[in-house]
Amino acid sequence: MTVFPPTRQAGLARLEAFTPHMGLAYANGRNTDPGDFERNAVSMLSPYLRRRLITEAEVVGVAMTTHRGAAEKFIHEVAWRGYFKGWLEQHPSVWTDYLDQHRHAENRLATESGLRRVYHDACEGRTGIDGFDAWAQSLVADNWLHNHTRMWFASIWIFTLRLPWALGAAFFMRHLLDGDPASNTLSWRWVAGLHTRGKHYVARADNIARYTEGRFDPRGQLDEAPDCLTEQTEHTRVRLAPADPLPGVPASVLLHDEDLCFAIPPAAGEVAIFTTADGADPVRAFTAAATQDMVARAGRDVTFLAPDEVAGWVQAQKGPVVTPWAPVGPTASALSGLGLLRVRRPWDEAIWPHATKGFFQVRQRLPDLLPALVEGSA
Repeated sequence: MTVFPPTRQAGLARLEAFTPHMGLAYANGRNTDPGDFERNAVSMLSPYLRRRLITEAEVVGVAMTTHRGAAEKFIHEVAWRGYFKGWLEQHPSVWTDYLDQHRHAENRLATESGLRRVYHDACEGRTGIDGFDAWAQSLVADNWLHNHTRMWFASIWIFTLRLPWALGAAFFMRHLLDGDPASNTLSWRWVAGLHTRGKHYVARADNIARYTEGRFDPRGQLDEAPDCLTEQTEHTRVRLAPADPLPGVPASVLLHDEDLCFAIPPAAGEVAIFTTADGADPVRAFTAAATQDMVARAGRDVTFLAPDEVAGWVQAQKGPVVTPWAPVGPTASALSGLGLLRVRRPWDEAIWPHATKGFFQVRQRLPDLLPALVEGSA
């Protein structure tokens, strides 16, 4: 994958190239998918933000400095990532429910030949639905999709093909370089009508034709009047766990691929890093190379650990072990119960507490929160 070189330097270069377009150009063109990386109005920064090769504060800081109020729409889209992470952090049962639903759907694939046929046709781009097949093939080939296209794809998957949403979310996680437990899971649930109950996203042929500039027009092929999905489970909000302060004594540091810009304290003891990245070969390769980039930038010896070596390494340390906060997902599960000091970025510390209901609660607080968060970040 050469479109997204897996380094911080490449992320910063993409940020610099996109900076002139963060204002009205983004606001006016962000919904259009021209089918050409070079013509996209979107930033294509998501793989770098996903692994925090660059940070949200850096990106928003550039937008505020160069475009001021004209970059509001772009800034809101960056803030959605923080909203989703904070919301899932306070509703972790949604993640475990997704895992359960995915296991159940996989079992169905093994026993229901009709479902299995539709599923494989969808994943391989053989449904005959105009646009959908091209997007499925592009996802596997390029490991990225335009955001608006992701919404169309998920809606067609759920409401036209009648496939389990958890299988679609897993398909995205397997192939997207920016696949994120929070953003991916909650976006699929939002399309289905489960995140904001009673409000789903319906893909319509005229909308697809308009925003693909006529490349696709699945007229007569879509269910454009579906009912929302429903669920019986109530996902009760839990208290947001507090972060830990850095200790007043030298500590070992355990790094991971959820934050590849974490600042290692100058007096740190031993430093190790591990990754739980799964998925298709290009996704694993991108994450592995991005992790190597973090180590190269660290300027000191770093031990690479396999996931099953993490607990033993932590136990072998003679003092406290600091780690960047891992949001709900595989990495957080791998670190659970190890007695680590978890450090949270100011961006997350500011935004997550407001991510209790809809995005509006976060959005209305951004003008007060952002100036302090982006100061000196870019």
